Amino acid sequence: MGIIYSRFSFLETDVPIGDEKVAKRGKYDKSVYRSMVLITQFGINMIVPVFLCFFVGYWLDGKLGTSYWTIILFFIGALAGFRNIYIMAKQIYESKDKNDR
Repeated sequence: MGIIYSRFSFLETDVPIGDEKVAKRGKYDKSVYRSMVLITQFGINMIVPVFLCFFVGYWLDGKLGTSYWTIILFFIGALAGFRNIYIMAKQIYESKDKNDR
């Protein structure tokens, strides 16, 4: 059985099709998408509590006429974000350990 070649303009090379050693250039592996989703989740899990606590503190400072709630709640939001990331990372590593066994 001969090798059939297909021309991909974005690769600028011939890629064999129907052979055992099919080149995987141009095709993303599912792990790439999973990694991108994971990075996005880390960012969202960190930023959302920080912003929510910051804006609640800013609102409280405006209502109460104080100037310290914004700072206090900002740091509480940062701690909550780090906690979220820690829990998420812990779950990821635990699931990888179970899969490796």
